[in-house]
Amino acid sequence: MAIVAAFAVPHPPLIIPAVGHGREKGIASTVEAYREVSRQIVELDPQTIVLSTPHSIMYRDYIHVSPGTHAHGSFAQFGAPEAAYDVDYDAAFATSLAAACDADGLAAGTAGERDPSLDHATTIALHFIQQAYRDAKKPASFKLVRMGISGLSPAEHYRMGMLVQRVADVLGRRVVYVASGDLSHKLKPDGPYGFAPEGPEFDRRVCHDFETADFLDLLTMDRGFAERAAECGLRSFQIMAGALDQTDVTPRLLSYEGPFGVGYGVASFYPKGAERADASRDFLTAYEDFHRKQMADRKAAEDPLVRLARLALETYVRTGERLGEKDVPSKLRAELEDAAPKGAAGCFVSLKKDGELRGCIGTIAPTKPTLRQEVLSNAVAAGAHDPRFSPVSEDELPELVYDVDVLSKPEPIRGPGQLDTKRYGVIVSTRDGRRGLLLPDLDGVDTIEQQVRIAARKGGIDLDRDDWRLERFEVVRHT
Repeated sequence: MAIVAAFAVPHPPLIIPAVGHGREKGIASTVEAYREVSRQIVELDPQTIVLSTPHSIMYRDYIHVSPGTHAHGSFAQFGAPEAAYDVDYDAAFATSLAAACDADGLAAGTAGERDPSLDHATTIALHFIQQAYRDAKKPASFKLVRMGISGLSPAEHYRMGMLVQRVADVLGRRVVYVASGDLSHKLKPDGPYGFAPEGPEFDRRVCHDFETADFLDLLTMDRGFAERAAECGLRSFQIMAGALDQTDVTPRLLSYEGPFGVGYGVASFYPKGAERADASRDFLTAYEDFHRKQMADRKAAEDPLVRLARLALETYVRTGERLGEKDVPSKLRAELEDAAPKGAAGCFVSLKKDGELRGCIGTIAPTKPTLRQEVLSNAVAAGAHDPRFSPVSEDELPELVYDVDVLSKPEPIRGPGQLDTKRYGVIVSTRDGRRGLLLPDLDGVDTIEQQVRIAARKGGIDLDRDDWRLERFEVVRHT
């Protein structure tokens, strides 16, 4: 077995003494667990360490693998430039991995590097590993393969890990996999990111998954739930799970703590050494079965307005034709009579794929005689004309999740104190016609300040310099 062990580790900058200046003592269990992991890595004597990090280059639709033969990083951005680290890359492994991704049709590889310097999630791991080699009086003879995460699905991240496993086997490398990632950032009201009830629940679930090696839960965890918990490590852990595909492992949760409002978990996973694959741990097939049922159940329960939006976009993508009201099947028209508001209204159609936004276009006030026509038009615009995204392709259609938000008439308000991120959407506008809008109740938008700032940015409005005003509106969300 070429993957000789895998470890999940966090990356709080203050764990580095030059940055923490004593605050690292507040996470003493994490420090000791990190040292234990590093001692184990020295004993395993890997030729290659493959590390995934949420803080390297990230693309929505591509997993980036760092190219080259050498890299350098420091904690200068955290006020400690003297804490600096160098590492040699396993260029042959990275090249083979990129080729394997290309052959397997996985959108990943070494293209598109914007910043070659090591990120802090990587250098923290290197800090402990290199120190362990020095303590053992051994040369750090391993080479590193560093990769980021992406907006791709859990299945694609798992497949990336499977290809790491395959390349390690083909090259005959002794490989240790290190998945860098913090847990929730919203554990305490007085923490730097505040509190969300999903925070402690996310950490509880991930720690249970680490203790039991239940990698299926890592794959099937709802993306909106994870975003509300403000996690950063989930996709890194999904790649690690793929690197242990069909492998019976001995798991161990070495430590967990979150005294500063961010969850830090350390865990180890050792293959048991069976020569044959353990089919019961084929989590990719299990995830795909789960996902197919989840999508089928979701579509079966869709609101008539959502089904209208889906029909409009799918027809346009497949035929190039725009549906009119008269083209809507009679059964759906009848359901719309009972379910949809009468008359005209502004609406937004939002598309998500793999839990990530894939398009969103709407109208603040009605531009069509009826809401149905508004939905038919905005659904096509969301999928084909949102300037932030390429047009939706036919093979993406089965994976799309739709929301239709029907807007009330906007009303002027005196200031942010009259907003509520869950109840009201906001419009920020200026006298010269610039306008930015943000819908209510969005994952990751927790404060009125965030809501206003994001809406202003969308309208190209500088809140510090421009003369701006606010309006609020309510929505009825159809899913």
